[in-house]
Amino acid sequence: MLFVSYQLIEMKTFDQTDMAGSELMVGDDLEKDIPITNQLTPPPPPPPPAQVQQVIEVVEDDLEIEETIIESTETDQNTEIVEVVEIDDIEEVEEEEIADVPFAVIEDVPIYPGCENKKNNAGKRECMSQGIMEFVQRNFNTELAGELGLEGRQRINVQFKIDRNGDVVNVRARAPHPRLEQEAVKLVQSLPKMTPGKQRGKPVGVLYSLPILFQVEAN
Repeated sequence: MLFVSYQLIEMKTFDQTDMAGSELMVGDDLEKDIPITNQLTPPPPPPPPAQVQQVIEVVEDDLEIEETIIESTETDQNTEIVEVVEIDDIEEVEEEEIADVPFAVIEDVPIYPGCENKKNNAGKRECMSQGIMEFVQRNFNTELAGELGLEGRQRINVQFKIDRNGDVVNVRARAPHPRLEQEAVKLVQSLPKMTPGKQRGKPVGVLYSLPILFQVEAN
């Protein structure tokens, strides 16, 4: 009985159903084609940078460079010290010359002969204009326009300067005919000498404009 009991204990049994389920079916899956994928090709490396070849030309220098030697200004015990000579006072700088001033804005107008007794500047200005006008009326050759065949109203513009000495200079004229211009220039140049005008108390040139008007009657 002991032997029979031992045999029963040692007897091994296996479950056939579990063995059948554990079999792995690997037939058809291995025969399937594996899809081929496109491989990414890396871009080619960039070309190496171009090498710039520098060409250096050697030019002969024919110019002679003069070297400037700067001497030291330091003194030593053996250097003789020169005494400084006294500098005289600088002379006064020449006064600035005042430009020519128009007759209309001059501070002290030129004085025409016979206008010295006028007290103020306005009276001297009016007296001068009146004196020049009367001088032109007395001395201008009005018959010249008729001889040149001109008719009607004639106008001559004259400009001149009364310089710092009171003389009439730089006379210019503009007229319908060159002969009239010459007559006007000759007439104005014969004006009498005047007392020069002043600006800030100093004699200056004074610019004066003189219109000459006259009427030529037809025959």
